[in-house]
Amino acid sequence: VQLQASGGGLVQAGGSLRLSCAASGTIVSENVMGWYRQAPGKQRELVATITSGGNINYPDSVKGRFTISRDNAQNTVYLQMNSLKYEDTAVYYCNAVRISWSGKFEYWGQGTQVTVSS
Repeated sequence: VQLQASGGGLVQAGGSLRLSCAASGTIVSENVMGWYRQAPGKQRELVATITSGGNINYPDSVKGRFTISRDNAQNTVYLQMNSLKYEDTAVYYCNAVRISWSGKFEYWGQGTQVTVSS
């Protein structure tokens, strides 16, 4: 299984970016797909998740600014980030979790850097 994250970059505060997570070896609609981030010196934190049934969850820190979506045909998950703030600066990671009769399987992408200048 591979999760290829892309779309990070440098953006001014108030700007937007869209991250993509292209999956291979697994089907995104059969997983709980998520985006996490880790800033320097901080723990990795949840940014957004979407379940196989389409239920979506955000922490308060990004609610109303970030949108997670899924394109089943492209087997890709997206994170649209608007109204970016300096504190959104972090490495963003794509995550996939699948639970089946044979166990729990979890995969991580390589991360993409998002830098927001104030």
